[in-house]
Amino acid sequence: MDRPATNDNHSRMRKLLISIILPANLALVGCSTVGEGAEKLVGITDIIPRALDRASFIYRPTIQQGNVVTQEQVNRLKPGMSREQVRFILGSPTLRDVFHDDRWDYPYTIGVGSTPKEIKHLAVFFENGRLARIVGDYRPQAPDEQTPVEKARVVKVPDWEPEKKTLLGRMADAIGLGDDG
Repeated sequence: MDRPATNDNHSRMRKLLISIILPANLALVGCSTVGEGAEKLVGITDIIPRALDRASFIYRPTIQQGNVVTQEQVNRLKPGMSREQVRFILGSPTLRDVFHDDRWDYPYTIGVGSTPKEIKHLAVFFENGRLARIVGDYRPQAPDEQTPVEKARVVKVPDWEPEKKTLLGRMADAIGLGDDG
């Protein structure tokens, strides 16, 4: 009796994973001391994730984490702004340290799977409840360097009116022979 194709695919995938994992586990058995073995251990433990990242049958979604901060938002920040004004422009901070209440962090990463392709960071510092400085990948630009923000355009679209059908067309629709059926 023939097996379904899905069972055949599952057994192939199982064999592939065993062939990747088993040699790595056997190599780990010999590493019982800290020293040269530990350096080799790091390389061996990276083999499996790298092999799985290259495998075509594993779905790797695009993962976006943190706050998206644009240059236009940073250009709107001015020294002396209150915390509420900064929160209105940048949004709530992703990281707030209870020991450093005058620092808000806005990290952002995007990548496929577990490998980040882009890492951005912005930190704003307050003194006496007012914005004092900005540190990170974005800096406020001088007014002559700023690109003007495009305003939203409103386009008026007339209402759609269906085409009027003839008597013969309506009769064809009624018995299921028209364009709609």
